[in-house]
Amino acid sequence: MSDKKKSFKNSRIYVVMFALGTALVFGVLITSAATMLKERQLENMALDKKTNLLEAAGLVPEDKKTTPEEIKQIYDTHIREVHVDSRGRVIENPTGSSLQLYLIHTDQKVQGYIVPISTRGLWGKIHGYMAFEQDGETVAGFSIYSHSETPGLGGEIESNWFLENFEGKKILNANNQLVSVGIAKGKVENLPDKLQDHYVDGISGATLTGRYLSEGLEETLTKYEPVSIIFRQKEESQAHVETILDE
Repeated sequence: MSDKKKSFKNSRIYVVMFALGTALVFGVLITSAATMLKERQLENMALDKKTNLLEAAGLVPEDKKTTPEEIKQIYDTHIREVHVDSRGRVIENPTGSSLQLYLIHTDQKVQGYIVPISTRGLWGKIHGYMAFEQDGETVAGFSIYSHSETPGLGGEIESNWFLENFEGKKILNANNQLVSVGIAKGKVENLPDKLQDHYVDGISGATLTGRYLSEGLEETLTKYEPVSIIFRQKEESQAHVETILDE
């Protein structure tokens, strides 16, 4: 083999070895970075979850920026995560059919509860939390932390003006029947008086998003109705929840 051919062959081997070496080095770096960042990512996810729960419950101060440490402190002081069975009773060990529930409390006194919302949207899932007052029928707040809706249209479901409309809405009608909370196709003021307590203003150009969110809320609140019934029975719910908080 001529020197020229040997040189060409060696150069090809060098290029291949260099490429393999570079790929190996970057692979190790990427893997190491992912491993080191995993814990931080999990911490950020946990913090985001706590923040959204507190926002739904109205426990995040609006007049100042809240630090991660303050979020954790407020959460640990006022929120308790539990699971309930089909009767709305808290159970020790979660099962495949149990429901996740968050109790809002102050000094061992129940103030309300929060249910997780996960429903169909126009382009993907909508995830959030809806908080209720102790009466088991009045919405205390609503937060949305994940969705795939169109910015400027359905994406407005995460806007403060939209979410704040849910505060004070009722999920029971005059006959104490569950009717959930829906999104109107226009302004609530255009609906009959008897419906206005159960709807919020719709979003222009996002009729389907409003429809899917309405359906999802009704489906979720129907599943959690046994919990709401217990809270409507004030004496029973207070004794029941105080026992849980003392554990």
